[in-house]
Amino acid sequence: MIDGVRLKVCGLTSLVDAEFADGCGADYLGFIFHPESPRGISLTQYRAMAPRLPARRKVAVSVEPTLEVLAAMREAGFDYFQIHFRVETPAALIQAWSKLVGRNQLWLAPKLPPALEVPSEVLAAAKFVMLDTFHAAGFGGSGQTGDWGKFARQQAAHPENFWILAGGLNPENIGEALRQSGTRFIDVNSGVESAPGVKDQEKLKRFVVALHRALT
Repeated sequence: MIDGVRLKVCGLTSLVDAEFADGCGADYLGFIFHPESPRGISLTQYRAMAPRLPARRKVAVSVEPTLEVLAAMREAGFDYFQIHFRVETPAALIQAWSKLVGRNQLWLAPKLPPALEVPSEVLAAAKFVMLDTFHAAGFGGSGQTGDWGKFARQQAAHPENFWILAGGLNPENIGEALRQSGTRFIDVNSGVESAPGVKDQEKLKRFVVALHRALT
């Protein structure tokens, strides 16, 4: 935790990047299991890395997984499960995800069009709710910033949940993102990369420094 703000570094694909994220003070290490993502890895690749990964909490990131796939990620030893999904996803499936891994271990990231609020069934199913930038073509990873004011309103309206801010965060805008959103939990990915899936150590260091300066 950096000055009271939790930090997750996501889209990790190598031990080198995971170790550097750990050294920079990341609270959570995120690994993406989505074949269409340029940062995606397989569970086989993750299991090969797992014994040598830093002792930080691990987050498995997926898109609308089947219960079988989610169970396999659970068996791989992850601490938390971040699921991106369309708002049209049946409430019964969302509840099934929650029951399988536990409400306190589930991070739900609805693909939320600008005009919509987070559905009540999402708030009930997961302790952690992530607001990522909406773009029609995909699920996160766009590098574009989201609606920080909307994040602040949702967080204020539902303080019983932990709210995670994602989407386009980088060393240049993290201070303003904190000011406008009021978030105490951030997820950074493409904003600290030299290429998709390759973390830039200098950018990540600058991000952490900028985060610290914004909070002091």
